[in-house]
Amino acid sequence: MSDQLKDLFAQAAGADEKSLRFLMKALSENDLSGFDYLQFKQSVAALAKMNMDEATAYKSAFATAATMGLTKAKLAETAGYYRNILVKEQDNFAKALNHQLSTKVEAKKKNVEKLKYQINKNKEQIKKLQDEIAGYLDEVESMEASIVEEDNRIAAAKDKFENTHKAVLRVIDEDVANIEKYLGAEI
Repeated sequence: MSDQLKDLFAQAAGADEKSLRFLMKALSENDLSGFDYLQFKQSVAALAKMNMDEATAYKSAFATAATMGLTKAKLAETAGYYRNILVKEQDNFAKALNHQLSTKVEAKKKNVEKLKYQINKNKEQIKKLQDEIAGYLDEVESMEASIVEEDNRIAAAKDKFENTHKAVLRVIDEDVANIEKYLGAEI
């Protein structure tokens, strides 16, 4: 029956095939027994296919339905019943849509915000580490300069000591040579 209903409502402006099929399934599953709005609509559609004008099609379909006990009030009541079915389907669709938004969109948005926060936090840590590294590099440069300076000072002290040491030893050696030379055998 849902395919027949789909054909009845297919002329709805801008109707999406999938959505129309879903809504017609809901109407079909909740179809009332007896001659009601849906059967009346089918009758009107059948008469319209016979090139009958709309007013005559409505009047003829109602005249036939009236012989089966359908009243104008019952027709309006059952149309309202089916309308309410569609309104409930819209509510259910809205709930499902909100659930989809919540799980597929909002959750991802929260995850994006969480990742952005973590990225910023990591950038701050990187900046802190870069500043720390820059400080260490300055300290290394200063220490290396100090090492060169100390190394030169120590090397200079070594040279001075060795030169002085050699000079003192030379003096002693000269003195010993002079002692041998001038005092020779007397010792």
